[in-house]
Amino acid sequence: MDREAIGNAAEAMLDYVEGGTTFMTDAVMEVPTRSYTDAAQWQEEIALVFKKVPLMLALTCEMPRPGDYKAMDACGLPMLIARDKAGVVRAFLNVCAHRGAPVAKAGHGNCPRFTCIYHGWTYGSDGKLIGIADRPKFGDLDRATHGLTRLPCEERSGMIFVGLDPAMTLDLDGYYGDFLNDFDDAGLKDWTFFGAREIVGANWKIAFDGYLEGYHFAQLHPETIHPRTPSNVMHYEAFGANMRIGFPQRSIGRLRDIPRAQWGDQENNGFDFVRIFFPNVSAFLAPELAQIAQLFPGPTPDQNRTVLLYARREPARDAEDSAAIEGMIDFLRDVTYNEDYLIGLDIQRGLAAGAHENLVFGRNERGNQYFHEWLNWYLAADPALPRPVL
Repeated sequence: MDREAIGNAAEAMLDYVEGGTTFMTDAVMEVPTRSYTDAAQWQEEIALVFKKVPLMLALTCEMPRPGDYKAMDACGLPMLIARDKAGVVRAFLNVCAHRGAPVAKAGHGNCPRFTCIYHGWTYGSDGKLIGIADRPKFGDLDRATHGLTRLPCEERSGMIFVGLDPAMTLDLDGYYGDFLNDFDDAGLKDWTFFGAREIVGANWKIAFDGYLEGYHFAQLHPETIHPRTPSNVMHYEAFGANMRIGFPQRSIGRLRDIPRAQWGDQENNGFDFVRIFFPNVSAFLAPELAQIAQLFPGPTPDQNRTVLLYARREPARDAEDSAAIEGMIDFLRDVTYNEDYLIGLDIQRGLAAGAHENLVFGRNERGNQYFHEWLNWYLAADPALPRPVL
């Protein structure tokens, strides 16, 4: 982690609080409301964004042991992520080469091989076809050409990244730059996974917009977030299409009592960061408990499916601590759903009513503007266009 950059962000946030301002850009931005309702654009977003960029689909601590696996859905695609006996992680489409049935049930598990639930064909953790049930009766088949369809996959910085297009090449260094260094510094790969919760809501961009600004804290979170974090004070840093968003705590003034050279070591102790993976992940690595939200386009344009992952630096100390963690997970899930996602459903209905042709993002909502600028850049499918700059 670049401690100097963190310290500079902390200084900027302190100046915002003391000066009654925030990070601002030059002008407001309008986004057509059809961006959140149009079926054709929704399909283009899946094809030109979600299937073209690296997606953070799992945490290392979700599946740390040889033989661990995670089966899930991503943008309607059945996914299987597996760690082999040597510790190498691979990703596949969870689709048997025989008749298309899944070879692993959704969720987490540990096994040396995968068996199709339909006819019992067996695959290794490397995706190779091992056995065909009752093969003498089935007939000749080249097992080498009938393995699971492999997807590009790379484990880095305590996370597992997958490309949804088998033909794509992952370039994590080119895509993220120094962004992943923060997670190395936090030691995310050694954290303990405590489970996941799933919630559903409106169009994925309606939901994701809420993760990109703190303008709504006073109105929407008066008893949960706002007592800790002042409303409408944000700081943005770009790493390509990805962002580090700073939110000062009300206690940020304590930095004045600490040597300036140490401000880069004070994250979660006067200010917080939310780290945004374009296009669909928000990570808040709080020391008490991390919440990492993965947003996926739903089965229709007006829906999203969000998976909330929870992890902590230390394992549970005892049964009491474990129960407290479960309670915190439920609390965070409830805040996210009841205070953010329910208003998102109201917004979806409002946009469908056709009341306004455009939504407006203010000069203070630079993170939302930046996200939509990058989304539009990918949808244009023209690499010659200049990339957005924060």
